[in-house]
Amino acid sequence: MRYIEISCETSETGIELLTAALDAAGISDTEVSDPRDVEEIMNKKESYEWDYIEDSVVHKMEEAPRVSSYFPEGEEGRRQADLMKQVIAKVTADVKAGFYGPDVDLGTMKVTEEIRDDADWKDKWKAYFKPFHVSEHLVICPSWENYEPQDGEKIISIDPGMAFGTGTHETTSMCLNLLEKYLKPGTRILDAGTGSGILAIAATLLGAGEVLGVDVDEDAVRVAQENIEKNRCESVARAEFGDLTKGIDYEADLIVGNLMAELICLLSKGIAAHLTAGGTFIASGILTEKEMMVQEAVTEAGLRMIELKEKGGWCAMVFEKPGK
Repeated sequence: MRYIEISCETSETGIELLTAALDAAGISDTEVSDPRDVEEIMNKKESYEWDYIEDSVVHKMEEAPRVSSYFPEGEEGRRQADLMKQVIAKVTADVKAGFYGPDVDLGTMKVTEEIRDDADWKDKWKAYFKPFHVSEHLVICPSWENYEPQDGEKIISIDPGMAFGTGTHETTSMCLNLLEKYLKPGTRILDAGTGSGILAIAATLLGAGEVLGVDVDEDAVRVAQENIEKNRCESVARAEFGDLTKGIDYEADLIVGNLMAELICLLSKGIAAHLTAGGTFIASGILTEKEMMVQEAVTEAGLRMIELKEKGGWCAMVFEKPGK
């Protein structure tokens, strides 16, 4: 489908004036790109309301606000596009005439018009996902890429999707490297908060005897099971809906959890309860500033820390349960 994109670069004040004027003219389906939204999220860092924001999103803080709208190509769409440009021109003229009062800054008010074709862009994002080594033997490969494994390489076929975990983020890559280091062939593995199922798949390919991935998000469970089957790991691994604090009857030799720090603390006693004596717990998804909080909670649950890794402001921790 082809459509017309009209976009206007403006200011914070201009956002309100433009959207109000466009709405009054009958153009209510507008898209607002406001760097203040990202700044508001960033300012919540110290209140621990987020743990990860893509660099590409942070870069939007440097951009000017924009108001955009999209119209289908054709006579009616052309009429609506021209109307939007007329409204923008009128708001600009009214500001210059002092209609909104003195010292009103609308920014550049630069208008751009482009013809978009979703056939051109809908698959372009795939170009950013290529096969890559995430550990010594594990290679992440999207389904649309062809990759011939070298000696000893294990291929995980996984695509970006709704559930978190494609191996590109530091927390996931640290988990996979530690999993490769500590997993012993034939052992039982529990993937707490399985997400995309990438850790469950990796555990299977590395020789685990049985793998259970659990998540409290039903969409994540569905995606994880689909990925497990796509990687032909269903004879060893499975994904189920569940919460470690209740309803999960499974004891594992190794538990891996790529979760937010607060969630690891909350689940620490449940993790200890599901871990065999002498078993290993790999925890990731932790901002370095929350390292001590997690260490204290997991230690209090009865485990002792045996390794700490840090990468890009994140850390992963390995704990051991005393016993055999």
